[in-house]
Amino acid sequence: MKVRNKKKSLNVITLGCSKNLVDSENLITQLSANDLQVRHDSDSPDHDVVIINTCGFIDRAKEESVDTILEYSKLKKQGEISELYVMGCLSERYRDDLQREIPNVDGYFGTTELPQILSAVGAEYRDELLGERITTTPAHYAYLKIAEGCNRTCSFCAIPLMRGKHISQSIEQLVEQARAHARAGVRELILISQELTYYGLDLYKRRALVDLLQALEQVDGIDWIRLHYAYPSKFPREILDHMAGSSKICSYLDMPLQHISDTVLKRMRRQITRRDTQELIDYARATVPNLTLRTTMLVGHPGETNEEFDELCDFVSEGHFDRLGVFQYSHEEDTSAHDMADDVPSSLKEMRAQTLMEIQSDISLKHNESLVGKTMKVLIDDRVDGKYRGRTEGDSPEVDNEVWIEADYLRVGDFYDVDIHDASEYDLFGSVKL
Repeated sequence: MKVRNKKKSLNVITLGCSKNLVDSENLITQLSANDLQVRHDSDSPDHDVVIINTCGFIDRAKEESVDTILEYSKLKKQGEISELYVMGCLSERYRDDLQREIPNVDGYFGTTELPQILSAVGAEYRDELLGERITTTPAHYAYLKIAEGCNRTCSFCAIPLMRGKHISQSIEQLVEQARAHARAGVRELILISQELTYYGLDLYKRRALVDLLQALEQVDGIDWIRLHYAYPSKFPREILDHMAGSSKICSYLDMPLQHISDTVLKRMRRQITRRDTQELIDYARATVPNLTLRTTMLVGHPGETNEEFDELCDFVSEGHFDRLGVFQYSHEEDTSAHDMADDVPSSLKEMRAQTLMEIQSDISLKHNESLVGKTMKVLIDDRVDGKYRGRTEGDSPEVDNEVWIEADYLRVGDFYDVDIHDASEYDLFGSVKL
């Protein structure tokens, strides 16, 4: 029988994307302020309460979330933990089903029910903590979620069903959060939301991302500001103009395109054409010559033919992208694509995804090999197996390339000039410039 400490201890488990991570960090901040012992993604059995922050984006993410709930439900039945709660996207969308299928959970909560989760574990929501956040990332970088929800109507995406309509945080709120991060030692801010370029339309009745960037650039201590998840349709080109002249905005843009075939884009309801996409890419490359452009593609959307996929492969082969990820279409209830036949077999989806990644792997290798002999500014993230691991301005944590450096001592969270002497598909190898 487990011996319990009198004070309740909790383990918050985060599944899914960086936006979920920010939600978990806000929860952890509130729990800690209530004098509770909190860990994040801990493997230790020394906790009484588990809160699982779930993802419900695609089939594989949903399966991982359900498997995790079942795992901890079993531990609860065995007496290893006393309480189990579930929050996040999966719980928002499938709460009734989950309650029926896994009743051993003490409570299911949606994406906007932080006060209710706190109440369930005996904690109070503290308004004075607004803007404060305990981060779970390395101390020198943090995610800054500038908005919640999405107003887009992409045929394949269930995120608006789980996260609701787009709601921007004010520039004042975000600047205060950035200052708090800087005081805590953060040097890189990674701006995230479901759709960055929509920022400000609800609050200021205009696209205001550049205004936000200008305000964040004034925060002392922040060296890099990185942009993630920018929708290509009606992309505000002044963002690129501003990026080109800024010393703090990374020459980096994560812009998920999903496809390039006009017929597929129309079925996806992406509100853009191949021609418009190409013009935007050309403008971006011309305006920010050293731009690192990251994108994601979606294969296997209902109706995707061999010819349409070949068009996508040809486009990717042209080397437009420095970084590329691939998702396989997931048939999601209540999306407009769910009314179409899911007519691309799973095996073909997987093969198409693999084909695209093989094409991009060759492109990435050639790009990295072109950097051999150059000196790159690198931010050190950590030390692994006796080597230091860092990133260039063109690399976001977790998803992009890494730079490996052999050195006696480097300070994690500092910048160094690194001479690159070798490269692989997704890694660079170098030494600190003497």
